Amino acid sequence: MKPKNTDEKFMLRCHDLARLGIARTAPNPMVGCVIVLDEKIIGEGYHRKCGEAHAEVNAINSVSNHELLKKSTLYVSLEPCSHYGKTPPCTDLIISKKIPRVVIGCVDSFSEVSGRGIKKLKQAGCDVIVGVLENESRELNKRFFTFNEKKRPYIILKWAQTLDGFIDIIRTDENQIAPTWISNEHSRMLVHKWRSHEDAIMVGTNTAEKDNPSLNVRDWDGKNPLRVVLDRQLRLNEKLNLFNNKIQTIVFTEKDKKSLKNIEYIKIDFSKNIIPQILDYLFQIKVQSIIIEGGEKLIMSFVNQNMWDEARVFVGNKFFNNGVSSPKINANYLSKEVNIFDSKLFVYRNIKN
Repeated sequence: MKPKNTDEKFMLRCHDLARLGIARTAPNPMVGCVIVLDEKIIGEGYHRKCGEAHAEVNAINSVSNHELLKKSTLYVSLEPCSHYGKTPPCTDLIISKKIPRVVIGCVDSFSEVSGRGIKKLKQAGCDVIVGVLENESRELNKRFFTFNEKKRPYIILKWAQTLDGFIDIIRTDENQIAPTWISNEHSRMLVHKWRSHEDAIMVGTNTAEKDNPSLNVRDWDGKNPLRVVLDRQLRLNEKLNLFNNKIQTIVFTEKDKKSLKNIEYIKIDFSKNIIPQILDYLFQIKVQSIIIEGGEKLIMSFVNQNMWDEARVFVGNKFFNNGVSSPKINANYLSKEVNIFDSKLFVYRNIKN
């Protein structure tokens, strides 16, 4: 986007810096910070990894002459913390360096911050500006804000469908676990990149059985997400890739079963709505985001309960003529369309949840 003024220009730089920490800061948010004197950046930093120094600390430490801080402006994409966590409060450092002006992208809704950092800075005499590119700042940490405000993970639905609206062929007894590829290898690489950015990934029983997915990151450099699968009756074959013990995996079931190495069996009540139970458990273990990869029944259960934030739909250059119909969501929610060689990616955002 094109900045309207100086504050927006430097806030955009904060956003660029913050994104450098993607997939490494959780459960903390991604934050970028720049320090400006006479409209020139004299220091910058970002939160690199959970447990390490925050963006403000790294930016301040990058300034060679700290006397310059006394007449500078500090820009930060998220409200500075005011509490002791794994690191000391950033507000205390800003105040101690006598930085006179602080420009903040958005308020931190985390209960231990939530306006307290702003209040503390103002009480110390700082000129504090809040809400510069606020929507963009919140979008940057959509997972973090959803987790803290809605008490559940940020939910991404993902599937691939043919030009005639099918996500799978009709399987036969001879072809029960062979996946039917619809999009191309470039799309698959992008999906693996996405997986490395999210905390968890989930499939239903039929998808696990028929496709035998690994749900890992193979075509991208990054961490594997937590694997989540539904298996009400514990009928899935333990030789499936999901049970190879290489990645932490959660199985939601109605049966009692002792957990194994890297495989945890969680009993829930299938006579009741299972989605709130699943999301509540994931919230309790601090899963901030999850990709729902199928199948159609599982995805539509989230859609029908309006329990989704984003949908990423690949449309491959193929026709099945018959098969399993694709999930249906409100096309009015379309926010982006991208060509990926012979496939297209449609991204939808849920504006009504």
